[in-house]
Amino acid sequence: MSGFVEKPEPVQVPGLVHLHTGKVRDLYRDEDGRLVMVASDRISAFDWVLPTEIPDKGRVLTQLSLWWFDQLADLVPNHVLSTELPAGAPADWARRTLVCKNLDMVPVECVARGYLTGSGLVEYNQTRTVCGLGLPEGLVNGSELPGPIFTPAAKAEVGEHDENVSYEEVARTTGAETAALLRQTTLAVYSRARDIARERGIILADTKFEFGFDPEDRTLVAADEVLTPDSSRFWPADEWEPGRAQPSFDKQYVRDWLASAASGWDPKGELPPPALPTQVVAQTRAKYIEAYERLTGLDWA
Repeated sequence: MSGFVEKPEPVQVPGLVHLHTGKVRDLYRDEDGRLVMVASDRISAFDWVLPTEIPDKGRVLTQLSLWWFDQLADLVPNHVLSTELPAGAPADWARRTLVCKNLDMVPVECVARGYLTGSGLVEYNQTRTVCGLGLPEGLVNGSELPGPIFTPAAKAEVGEHDENVSYEEVARTTGAETAALLRQTTLAVYSRARDIARERGIILADTKFEFGFDPEDRTLVAADEVLTPDSSRFWPADEWEPGRAQPSFDKQYVRDWLASAASGWDPKGELPPPALPTQVVAQTRAKYIEAYERLTGLDWA
């Protein structure tokens, strides 16, 4: 069993219709038919949405996504129409709300990997492949791959785990032309972002994107969030050492605490996870903000 420990009640705003409560984001539709996406401070781990929030997390995700959308504009358009708060929205929605274009979403998590870790490492250790792609012998946790690879996953519901799938499965699901476009765009965006991050002393180990088609002209458009600590593994370049788990700017700190004896919780068990201690919350918030500041060169305020 997994999912929400405590599923929140959606905020009711005149003129907005609540559509969905996700792990992090709440989705609404406004009177013009546009999507209104609000990034909360919720955090998930081990397929659970935890009962403890990380202050400012949703704002960091939103503001960092906007910054990245600007860096990637010549490679792929994005779904953002406005950052203005809808009339009547609570003040807490400031800097965490995007008004977005309705897209025909592609039901694939488009993952790019430049380094071996996570589920890719597990598969590699068993078969020397990741999503069916053969890799050379001798790679270890944190190894840089010979080149970035496209390793898609099937998008799961809240409380379920995204499942890695082969490129051939994506082609069967979306069609060969769309699959090729997804792979090409994912790898182009990853390569651009990897180089930008590297200039700032950060390794972009892997990341995932969501795309949709503009219903008007069928252009492929980047949606949801991009290149945030929630959707990416960011490692400090000066501490990179293959053969071990890497320090990170993402929520690995939360995962490590939950998996430790200190939490008293079994990630493989049936019981929901406990609340996070104040120190873990503060350290996690600091890691998200440090990622924002190092990548953008801007002070968080």
